[in-house]
Amino acid sequence: MGVFDRILRGRDGDARPPEDVPTRPSGYQQTASRLHAFNRYEIKYLLDEFKVPALREELTRHMGSDPYSPHGGYPVTSLYYDTADLRFYWEKIEGLRFRRKLRMRLYGQPAECTDDTPVQVEIKQRVNRVTQKRRMALPYGTARRWLDERQPPDCDAAHKPFVDEVTTLIGNLDLRPIVTTGYLREAFVGRDADLGLRVTIDHKVHGRDRDFHFASGAQNRYIIPPKLAIVEIKANERVPYWVTDLAARIEMSVVRISKYCQSVQAFGLAPRSMMGSPELTSFDAADHPTPADPFARDDRP
Repeated sequence: MGVFDRILRGRDGDARPPEDVPTRPSGYQQTASRLHAFNRYEIKYLLDEFKVPALREELTRHMGSDPYSPHGGYPVTSLYYDTADLRFYWEKIEGLRFRRKLRMRLYGQPAECTDDTPVQVEIKQRVNRVTQKRRMALPYGTARRWLDERQPPDCDAAHKPFVDEVTTLIGNLDLRPIVTTGYLREAFVGRDADLGLRVTIDHKVHGRDRDFHFASGAQNRYIIPPKLAIVEIKANERVPYWVTDLAARIEMSVVRISKYCQSVQAFGLAPRSMMGSPELTSFDAADHPTPADPFARDDRP
């Protein structure tokens, strides 16, 4: 039994029931509804950029490209909220079976973000091995007033439980912005029998710990070596055998990595873990500022 089967099956070996995941494209500037919720399993890898073309070629043979994902990827920027003592960070580091985090996410160029630009306010949580997300689309100005100034948005009855949950979480834990993360994401979506499958490749992963307005233009740092990409395989029920074969063929190794935790550690807000991949534990983000435009696409084939 491979690593995917062990993750996606219970201890008794029985297959887990299908999860409620979106099968329509959900990439660049695309939201299916104002309130969007789903469960899925996520498996992450680090991959040298020089191996990405081989991965991309194989994915293109078996999957469709997300039509909202242009060649080279689309920009994703997230602002993470946490307590003064980084409660959500430590829940992840300690591997709690139930943990969560709150973030605001922008799909698109940060420099073009205005108060009217749509963003997602999202709770992402882990329950055992299942990742659950609940999110709501709002104008950026409304989202900032909600998360930063404690002014909940007007909403209908269907959205009120989520709004109440986020508002209570912010107030009870006194959440505040901690760090950002950003990257260029390529997205591939399953087709035919693999409709629940989604694979993403994240390039130029960077972040910052101040000047949190998305359009501030502040300096970022790479939070993982820029020669590496983060590959995520996301599935609702099973991962096809061709994916496991592909991962073995190009020597992809499963890693335990959180972009939020990497950003926290990169700026010295918490001690760097010595238990991770050698490429990460030896990486000093202070020596790797990004270009002025960290989302500038290169000539990647």
